[in-house]
Amino acid sequence: MNVETGWRKVVAGVALATATTLTASCSGAAPGSGQAADGDATISATPQAPTIAITPQEGSTKVSPGKRIIVTAAGGTLDEVVVEGDGEQIEGKYNTDKTRWISKTPLKPSADYNVTAKSGVTTAASTFTTQKPERVLEIADVTPNVKGEKVGVGMPIMVRFTQPITNKAAVERALKVESEKPVDGAWRWIDDKYAIYRPAKYWSAHQTVTFNADLDGVKAGQGLWGMKDYDYSMKIGAKMVSKVAADKHMMYVYKDGKRVETMRISAGMATTREYTTTSGVHLTMERASPVRMISPGRKKGDPGYYDVMIDHAVRISNSGEYVHAKNNVWAQGVRNVSHGCINARPDQAKWYFDNFQRGDIVEITGTDRELEWNNGWGYWQMSFKQWKKGSALDGDDA
Repeated sequence: MNVETGWRKVVAGVALATATTLTASCSGAAPGSGQAADGDATISATPQAPTIAITPQEGSTKVSPGKRIIVTAAGGTLDEVVVEGDGEQIEGKYNTDKTRWISKTPLKPSADYNVTAKSGVTTAASTFTTQKPERVLEIADVTPNVKGEKVGVGMPIMVRFTQPITNKAAVERALKVESEKPVDGAWRWIDDKYAIYRPAKYWSAHQTVTFNADLDGVKAGQGLWGMKDYDYSMKIGAKMVSKVAADKHMMYVYKDGKRVETMRISAGMATTREYTTTSGVHLTMERASPVRMISPGRKKGDPGYYDVMIDHAVRISNSGEYVHAKNNVWAQGVRNVSHGCINARPDQAKWYFDNFQRGDIVEITGTDRELEWNNGWGYWQMSFKQWKKGSALDGDDA
């Protein structure tokens, strides 16, 4: 009995060991064996590293400007994309799953770029250079642009470029005007090289207006690129408005709404169209003392010929109209006897000469000749609705 009992204990121990062995076999290969339970091939535990592609490629030297930088990741997501070009950091945007990054701005011409990207354990880089432009767009002149000058509330911003522009919409988007006291405004293209900005209503007085031309990297035409930005500002002075009633031979000058001068004047005699003062909204343009005035289209000896030197003259159109001094007080306030100008008593004309600002308003009424919108700075003769039709972005909210 004792022997049998002992044998049974041994058998039980063997059965337990066998069960343990079977359980381990069902769970797979033994740890560290690299072998599946049924004898299959070894299974790798190392995942494949992500790959990164950058466009433009490393070492490119003739990349067309205007394109975008594109970075993509396969087998992973983009953890970081850093781009430096033309001395500044370039911003970009990821797609939803962060497998693609695109620069927000196009490549500038004649610039060096460095791109680095990271996705998991993978890093990639690309250094490339964009082509030089065939032609460079620059600003030749901006009016007004006199340091320290204060201008009137009607002053437009006039910009002349060095090259004819075919892609006016792209250039116009780069022209930004901001005022401390906001007002709507629009650009109008006079020709392929000349654009003018005018607000919908007169500027508010006593403020600063800034004009920025962000032309660097802007494609203005075939092979034509902007290569630099421009910054300007102008100070709006007092609201100076002169109201001229040619039929009543009077001129009233208002400063910030208050009348500051009453002037008896003589306007154009109106015997011909040439000698008729134009009615409408004029802007003061420039001044000189003296100014030599010569009858247009006539030579010495012809009827109506004149060649005179005039003091304290303020130009208000391109058709020869000025507000100026004239010692013919017998006619001022009584009759119109000039060749089209507004003449006033010498002391009052000097006061006006000394106190006017370029871009001040001169509203003339009482004649049958209308000022043309493009005669001098007669831009306020056009409604703002009509003015905006000269914009390359008219109806474009982009």
